[in-house]
Amino acid sequence: MILAMSSSDIEKRPSSRAHTDDGDEKHEASTTESIVDSREGDEALKLVGRERQAHFSEEYNRRLRRKLDWWIPPLCAAVYFTQFLDKTSLNYASIMGFPITGQDYNLVSMAFYLGFLVWEFPTVYISQKLRLGKYLGANIVLWGTILMLHSVAGSFSSFFALRFFMGMCESCVAPILILIISMFYKKEEQATRISWFYVMNGLTQIFGGFVAYGVSFYDGHRIAPYKIIYLLLGGLAILVGLCVLMWMPDSPVHAQLLTKEERVAALERVRDDQGGTENKRLKPEQVKEAVLDIRTWLIVLTTIITSIPNGALSNFSNLIIKSFGYTSRQTLILSTPGGAVAAVMTLFCGWYSDRKGERMVPIVIAIVPTIVGTAMLIGLNDSGKKGALLFATYLIGTFGSALSTVYAYNASNTSGHTKKVTVNAMTLATFSVGNIIGTEIFLPKDAPDYIPGKIAIMTLLTSQLFICFLLRWINHRLNKKKQQRLEEEKQRHNWTDADVQKERERHAFLDLTDKQNPYFVYTS
Repeated sequence: MILAMSSSDIEKRPSSRAHTDDGDEKHEASTTESIVDSREGDEALKLVGRERQAHFSEEYNRRLRRKLDWWIPPLCAAVYFTQFLDKTSLNYASIMGFPITGQDYNLVSMAFYLGFLVWEFPTVYISQKLRLGKYLGANIVLWGTILMLHSVAGSFSSFFALRFFMGMCESCVAPILILIISMFYKKEEQATRISWFYVMNGLTQIFGGFVAYGVSFYDGHRIAPYKIIYLLLGGLAILVGLCVLMWMPDSPVHAQLLTKEERVAALERVRDDQGGTENKRLKPEQVKEAVLDIRTWLIVLTTIITSIPNGALSNFSNLIIKSFGYTSRQTLILSTPGGAVAAVMTLFCGWYSDRKGERMVPIVIAIVPTIVGTAMLIGLNDSGKKGALLFATYLIGTFGSALSTVYAYNASNTSGHTKKVTVNAMTLATFSVGNIIGTEIFLPKDAPDYIPGKIAIMTLLTSQLFICFLLRWINHRLNKKKQQRLEEEKQRHNWTDADVQKERERHAFLDLTDKQNPYFVYTS
């Protein structure tokens, strides 16, 4: 679909040279003080100027956004569907004849996140230097191949190695998808679009459960049922990887399915958000700022707290349901409604986050039902009330959408390309740490009830409630300080609102961090 462009769609902005000499002098002075060398700036400057030269109508922008919506989120969703299905394949294999059990099973589960952790920082900085879509696609094809190799592995060491390398390949997924969404969408659109691909976590639970249920009827006289799972999912990953290589855009500047005019419009659409697109140079000062930013560490803490339950439940949820007295086949079917609950919560939190301009409140909404569900599992243990216990396991699934909102928080609250990739790497590295810890809180000696692990989940998520409100307060405070400083600058330079808007436009694609850019506004 190519957008038709008419004179009513685009309004050319007059050059700043059309101002009076006094106006020119005023802007030259302000530019000297507030604009850094554009050579350090964004890739977007290859297509657009430091100031907006064309205005696109609301109708044109709506059609462009619709075109993007039919292109980018579906590809991201396919990637996330494949990733989560592949990552949790061990959960299905565990009740389909998988040869590794006990503490060795925990270690094989952990291996994925060890590889993820080891390779997270290298992979995001490598991706900064390369075309994002191509790098992502190559990694997907590689992990699909590794997943298929699970069908020929036979020992603990071989399964451990394969899971480790698969974790390395998958570590680039979330950081790249977050960057792509932040390049093409406004802040008030980002959480919804991220939820559109993150919802695959819940849908894969439904899809995977039914696929595993169907495979479980196979008698395994030629090939073990768990091997069929690995071959099917690995082949699907390779197919998705090839699609990503062909069609995933690297950035608005290199969006192959957009015309040049549409690429310019895509960049102008996000200019006022001050988030920029990409810069290929690694900037140590932005790495330092990311590490010294207290908000980064609160997001790190949020991620690790919400990832520990994920590490536990993504690999042990079927074993928990089976412990209620169900058969393996019944367990596969009964686990699917939990995926539906998680999917609905993810979509709701994404919608609410954009509609209300909030990032922390949706996390609170997501984790409260999990706290309640965990308390029910602890309180009703040994009660024999299968229905209530099963309902509690479905409630627990809501916490997963918290990470979707963390992704949206990073996309909306971090600027400067090196700082973005650093914060995303720190987030995903702690995601892997949390999952590693999570695989060890459900210990074999505590089976089948795993009461200590359930208590740990309830305690951690309760503490997260306070962190959410602290981070929200910090962002509000930073916005007030920025607004106060901007008012002071406006009075000092005798700027009009039009002058302030021109300065805002000039800052948009200079690859400034959120702290360096006085026009950047945080989303709480």
